[in-house]
Parts: sequence; C-alpha cells; structure tokens
Amino acid sequence: MRTVRLEPLTTPGVAWVNLALALALHVLDEAVHGFLSYWNPAAQAIRERLSFVGPPTFSFEVWLTGLILGVILLLALSPLAFRRARPMRPLALALSVLMVLNAGTHFTWSLARGEAVPGTYSSPVLLAAALLLLVAAVRNWKPSNSRRSPDAGPV
Repeated sequence: MRTVRLEPLTTPGVAWVNLALALALHVLDEAVHGFLSYWNPAAQAIRERLSFVGPPTFSFEVWLTGLILGVILLLALSPLAFRRARPMRPLALALSVLMVLNAGTHFTWSLARGEAVPGTYSSPVLLAAALLLLVAAVRNWKPSNSRRSPDAGPV
C-alpha cells in the first residue's frame, strides 16, 4: 500500500494558495445554488429576535463582489505566504479557523434542515484546505533566512 505524503501540501505558500482556490470554489458553489435565499431570511430572523445583534443581509451583486475581492486579496498575499513572512502566520491561523467554522456551519445547517444547503458540496474541499493551512501555520511557518522561497523546490 502506498502512503500519501502531505508535506508538500502543508508548505505555507502552497497551503495558502490552495485555501484561496478552495474558497473560490466554495463561493461559486454558493452563488450557483442560491446561498442568499437561505442566508438573508436567517439573518432577518436573527435580527428580529435579537435586535442588538444582527448579521447583515446582502444583495447578490454586493455579496458576490465582496467575496471575489476577498479571494483576489488572498491570492495577492500569496507571495508573502511563500516567503513565510511573519505577519502572515496569524492571518493564516485566523483564516484557517474561520474556514473550518464556515465548512462546519454548512454541514450543521444541512443536517438541521434535512437538505444540502448551498455551499455544502464544496465544504469538504474547503475544510481540507483549511486544515492543511492550519497545519502549515502551526508546524511549518518558520521564516526563511534566504530570499529564495523554501516552497520553490530545488535549484
């Protein structure tokens, strides 16, 4: 039996880009399957019950534009992740935990409703990418002393 090696997937730059791409897939899944038709009524119901706490409701254009810009920002930050820049580590930790919670919420929401809610199909990919980034941030985010990226491979 052949063993799968996860080390290449847990280098910080690779893990960061994989999470950004998994999030892009997740946004596509949510957009195609009508996520806001679930989100907006739930947010409105929470606001009615707890007037001091209120998640926002969105138009499709604003929601999608914001998420696309977020994914672009993550990809724009990827050179810093490949260089293992110190400020990126806490961002990687926070982002990976947030995406684990995001995927878990889709699973939980689907179980509670008895149907797959939009975003559930891509949640396993998002969860896997988030866990790999978490491992990279905890174990492998040691800044490189050289200008060459440790993720770049042999010379």
